[in-house]
This record gives sequence, structure tokens and C-alpha cells, in this order.
Amino acid sequence: MTVAVTKDNFEAEVLKSDKPVLVDFWAAWCGPCKMLGPIIEQIATEHPEYKVCKINVDEEQQLAAQFNVMSIPTVISFKDGAKAAQSVGFVPKERLLALMQ
Repeated sequence: MTVAVTKDNFEAEVLKSDKPVLVDFWAAWCGPCKMLGPIIEQIATEHPEYKVCKINVDEEQQLAAQFNVMSIPTVISFKDGAKAAQSVGFVPKERLLALMQ
């Protein structure tokens, strides 16, 4: 299950997480985001060792700007409260899992 993240819970859910976090920056109108959505959900279901979060860039423009999200979908992995890796655009599941390595 994915966690919806806002600026109000970002620190608690992402930066202070006790496990690696995969964050999907997306928007409802974005075609590639809709294609990536089920893959993000699969990772959340199949990999309980990760926390999987989604940030709606239309609602959370401040967070998108903070991480220089210029194109969506953008997926960023965080480890120990720090940005570790990033992927932009629709990519296969294997590529997203590689961000967590």
C-alpha cells in the first residue's frame, strides 16, 4: 500500500522513515504517471522492506520544487533521510527497484 505524502507529513514519512523510501511524484492528468501507477502499487505490495509514497505535484508544488521535479513522473529513492537516486519518465519496474539498491 502506498502512502500519500504532503508537506505536512513529508518529514515523518520520508526523511525519518526507518526503511528506504521510494517516492513517486505524479499528477492525475499525466499519461505516463497513470501507466507507472500500477507498477508503483506492485512494488508497494511485493516489497514490504520499502516504504512507497506518492506526492501529487499539483497539490504539493512546494515539495516538487524542493526536489527540482521538472518532469513527471519522477521517482526518487531516499535512504536514511537523504536523496539517493532518481528516475524521470515511465520506466520498467526493474529500473525502479534498482533505485533502491
